[in-house]
Amino acid sequence: MVQTQVELTEEQVKALEELARQTRVPLPALIRQGVDQLLASTVAQPLTVAQRQRGLGIVGRFHSGLCDLARRHDEYLAESTGS
Repeated sequence: MVQTQVELTEEQVKALEELARQTRVPLPALIRQGVDQLLASTVAQPLTVAQRQRGLGIVGRFHSGLCDLARRHDEYLAESTGS
């Protein structure tokens, strides 16, 4: 194990301590479980051949009519979503 230091809010600590009490799981174990769940949910899975082919199949099929879309895509997205 590697030891690390993490800053949590008071609310987070209180909620974790209560969860540890209810589940009878030590606080460090709860934190490790949470990190494991986060990593498992965010690690990108390699694309299958079918997924890769499907993605490549749409390249060049759509036209926005905008000559600066690549440069200003964030602005256009914000405009279209009202952000």
